[in-house]
Parts: sequence; structure tokens; C-alpha cells
Amino acid sequence: MNSDETQGNGRVALVTGASRGIGAAVAQRLLDRGYRVAATSRSGHAPQGALAIEADVTDPSHVDAAFARVEQEYGPVEVLVSNAGVTKDTLLVRMTDEDWSGVIDTNLTGSFLVVRRAARSMMRKRFGRIVLIGSVVAGLGSPGQVNYAASKAGLIGVARSVARELGGRGVTCNVVAPGFIATDMTRELGDELRAEYLRRIPAGRLGEVDDVANAVEFLCADASGYLTGAVLPVDGGMGMGR
Repeated sequence: MNSDETQGNGRVALVTGASRGIGAAVAQRLLDRGYRVAATSRSGHAPQGALAIEADVTDPSHVDAAFARVEQEYGPVEVLVSNAGVTKDTLLVRMTDEDWSGVIDTNLTGSFLVVRRAARSMMRKRFGRIVLIGSVVAGLGSPGQVNYAASKAGLIGVARSVARELGGRGVTCNVVAPGFIATDMTRELGDELRAEYLRRIPAGRLGEVDDVANAVEFLCADASGYLTGAVLPVDGGMGMGR
């Protein structure tokens, strides 16, 4: 095992929404770097080598049970990547109450629940790395995504408030804000909207899940302890200045 593979030092990491896409890529990256990784999803699927846990992050009892399982198997969570998210895109005048609440409950409230639960042991250990997976649309806005943009913008407020509350206890909290990443979720947007996004990306290409995993890995490292309350864009330059 080389030095790159051991840089996680066996720290316990929990990644939510890790059955596919960005979450699966992040979980796999942390596994490759020597972290002991637990991965939650509604399906219970996870990359090989991770402790797979079926959980709905919108349910506080599921969140408590997931953390209890990790604590029993590995020990207290030291690194949390809150990635679980959904979209229910439609124009504002057609957006139902359920379209709104479903996205807010998973993307924003779900993150709050897992961060709150993780903070207990992090404060006691005086160490913690929290990374929230946001989105470039938090700053740009996006037609048909009022609910999604609001949920991701809310994560910035969560991260910066947590950073101020827990910074003195060795706990960092940051947001990684992906742009247009090639995943199952973005493939649902339709050809016209995908083409429009591509025209707006200075890098001239769609992002890959490994681009996001690179940023998350950096923020999770022990050496990143003086970086907190930040929003790190991984968007090919699409949201510059936002």
C-alpha cells in the first residue's frame, strides 16, 4: 500500500447518497485512500468495501440508526460527506407543494440531520471534516429548479454557521459546488438544457464524478484543517464570481 492509499489514516467516513454517481465516486475515492467508509442510500447499495446501510436521510430515526451502526462497526464518524439529493424539476407555476417539500426535505433537511448527528462525536474528539455537496445553481439559479436551487443555497448557510460554531473544536464544514456533472440525475434534464449548459462552461466539457471526488478528498484530509466555511466550485468555470 503506497502513501497515497494510506493518507486517510483509517479515519471513519460516512457518505450519504452513495449508491451511484457522485456519492459512489466519493465513497470509492475515500476507500482507496485508506478511510473506513460507511455509505448510506435508500437502496442500501454501496461500492464494494464500504459498509452499506439502507437509510432515508429525511427520517431522524433512520439517521440515528445509521450512525449507531457505524459507531458499532467502525467507531465515531470523523468525516461526513452529505451528498444525498433529489430533483423534482418543473416551472414555478407548475411546482406542487410536494415537489417543493420533497426536494427541501432530502437536500437541505437531510443534510441538517446528518450534520447535527455527526457533530456530537466530532466535538468530543476535537476533530471533524464535514463536506456538503451543493451545486453551481445555488448562485446562478436555474429555470425549473426553484426548489433545487433553494435547497443547495441553504447548504451554504448551514456550512458557514457550522464553521463558526465548531471551528474552535477542530471541525471544518465546507461546500463543494459541482457544475454540470455527467450523472444519471443530469441526464434527465433534456438535450436542449444540456446543450445550453455546455455553451456556458469555459472548460468546454461536462464534468466527471472524479472531478468532484478530487475536491472532496482534499477537504476531508487532516491537512485541510484551516479551510472552513468555503464554497469550492467544481464547475469548469461556469459560475465564476458567484
